[in-house]
Amino acid sequence: MNSVIASIESTPSLTPTIWWLGGAGFVVKYHSIIFYIDPVLPAGWDAAEIRHADMVLRTHVNDHGAGNDPTPEILKASRKAKVILPKSAAEAMKAAGVSYHRMTTTDADLRVEYFKLGVYGRVYSVPSSHGGLHYTPLGGYPYLGYLVRFGGFTIYHGGAGAPYEELADRLRPYNLSVALLPIGEGHFSVEQAATLAGQVEAQWLVPMNCQADELDRFTDHMLGFRPNQRFKLFRSGEGWTLPAE
Repeated sequence: MNSVIASIESTPSLTPTIWWLGGAGFVVKYHSIIFYIDPVLPAGWDAAEIRHADMVLRTHVNDHGAGNDPTPEILKASRKAKVILPKSAAEAMKAAGVSYHRMTTTDADLRVEYFKLGVYGRVYSVPSSHGGLHYTPLGGYPYLGYLVRFGGFTIYHGGAGAPYEELADRLRPYNLSVALLPIGEGHFSVEQAATLAGQVEAQWLVPMNCQADELDRFTDHMLGFRPNQRFKLFRSGEGWTLPAE
């Protein structure tokens, strides 16, 4: 078995543990609950080995289908798992081979709950801006960010988003433990990501889906201008257990 997949299965995770898969892909584990968020499969990974997923969270699905999204293959291996996705993305996910009964659709301000072996996980949704919010009355918001809450910890995944005026107000009530924010063209700038983390008083800031030169600039900016803001940089496949606060 792949060593990272084995680590995900064996790590105790009495506080949430986060693994970075590359791009915007993360795994979050708390006790025995395992959520995959916008998963990508690093080189050498076989989706058939991922038999432990409880939920796969997709912040969006491309109009032409899932493309390189490994969600259908993960669901085949994790037979009890479902995919959480924006309600407007259900047809695209169906076209990618996922049946409707394996989907849980959601939208802004809705909550999905998961219960396993006496432990709760909750997933809250907020709109994500991708060249605008693109809201429609029937489809809702096609791009979402997710707030994953385990115990007293809340992890925000910003999806494919960019900053917009109401975002900080939407996030502030959740008392973020970690903000996973995409940095790069069409997403957050380094300065915007740091500003949002400060506005919502996130305990940790994690840049995602960004290039090496942007990571260097991110580090320089945080050390030079945000010395009190804790941040974490991941290596691909690395796991990080949140410290108990």
